[in-house]
Amino acid sequence: MRISIRNKILLAFSLFIVISGLIWLRSYYSQHILHQKLEIIEMKNNLFNTILEARRYEKNFFLSYNKTNIKQALDYLDRAEDLLLDITTKYGKYTLAKNLPERLSEIRTYKKSLSELLRLQENGVLFVSQDTVKLIQAQGRKITTELENIVAREAEFTRSLVKRAKTIHLIALVPIVILSILVALFLIFNVIRPLKTIERAIQKIAIGDFENIPVIATGDEFESLVTSLNNMIKELNKRSEELVQARKLASLGRLTSGVAHELNNPLNNISTSIQIMVEEMDQDISRYHKELLSGVEKEVDRGKNIVRALLEFSRARSFTMKRTNFKDLINGALKRVKTDMPDNIRLKVDVAEDVHVHAGPERIERVLGNLMLNAVQAMPNGGTITITASEQDENNMFCFQVQDTGTGIPEEHIAKIFDPFFTTKEIGKGSGLGLSIVYGIIEQHGGKISVSSEEGRGATFTVSLPREQENA
Repeated sequence: MRISIRNKILLAFSLFIVISGLIWLRSYYSQHILHQKLEIIEMKNNLFNTILEARRYEKNFFLSYNKTNIKQALDYLDRAEDLLLDITTKYGKYTLAKNLPERLSEIRTYKKSLSELLRLQENGVLFVSQDTVKLIQAQGRKITTELENIVAREAEFTRSLVKRAKTIHLIALVPIVILSILVALFLIFNVIRPLKTIERAIQKIAIGDFENIPVIATGDEFESLVTSLNNMIKELNKRSEELVQARKLASLGRLTSGVAHELNNPLNNISTSIQIMVEEMDQDISRYHKELLSGVEKEVDRGKNIVRALLEFSRARSFTMKRTNFKDLINGALKRVKTDMPDNIRLKVDVAEDVHVHAGPERIERVLGNLMLNAVQAMPNGGTITITASEQDENNMFCFQVQDTGTGIPEEHIAKIFDPFFTTKEIGKGSGLGLSIVYGIIEQHGGKISVSSEEGRGATFTVSLPREQENA
């Protein structure tokens, strides 16, 4: 399943936030418990000190038998009772000691004993029996001892809680550090590194190096971006080659136009002079010399044909676009090259009667004728030429193909076959301009031409033309 880079980042940061949130909640809970414990200790200390004050006034009474001391002791016990009730109500679930109600009962019993003692004093009883003294002292001592133990245990537990909180904080740092490292590595490998790769590739493109970007298998937008950039680079390479070819043709067109015009006149003069010589010296010339002059005239005719091809190659006249039946164009091209097609060549036309093309008729006839001649020359021992056409291909273009069953094109020659003057034929068998002229005509139409071939298995030339075009 492909996960976008946005979702990956959201997932990583969501995980980071969740884990950090859980750690924060655990830390907050520990801090909350610790805060409650500190408040409990403070209140229990107040309770303990209040009981101690009550005990102090109790002792003073037994030393002086001044009933004011008993009243002070009872006041402190009232405060102690209120404090213990407050602790039980507010912090009962947080306190370590769960027997606080028993302590409350003991305080009330102790207070009741002192109240009874005060009543006796107010009724005129001046002296108290030793049993009563021992009972009251035992009750006060028991409460003091119990509260002291409670406060000590609570303080010890709080100290251990503080140590545990420190340990938890240290442990909590570990997943945060690990998660931070994982997020950093994720950003490095899934964001920064792909961006650097793309940046280096764009810098190469900027200086004209159209080498493909290495594939990034991240399964997200970066992988799609690299694929798109590689498609763009492929198209740039193709367009660059087409631009070089077009410039090459344009430069050679200007050059050959001048050369052809310069050669045409001398060749005409030579041809005329030889014809006059042959006519005037017909009786006096030997057969050997006559054959030499005849050979010179043939070579002059061949030179004229080359000049004519050069002029055709360099010609850039405007032409009118119109909708034409494609089968009529095939028939017109066939008339042009019929004399050059031997009997062992079979032409197969697989084109419907209603297929039409929007193009310059004469130019497309010339293209078809040159491609047929090229196929004929590729099949010295005979074969079949197949022409197919479709008004609409997958790119909404008019497309036609010329296929032969000839010797095929070697792989190392495929990239050069549209270059002017490139030919694999023997000297005197061709000028190497036929396919260059085809390429130029297709370029003028805003179309494309390509070739696929295997050596020994023939070749297929595919031409794509826009379905509707303006006049060129």
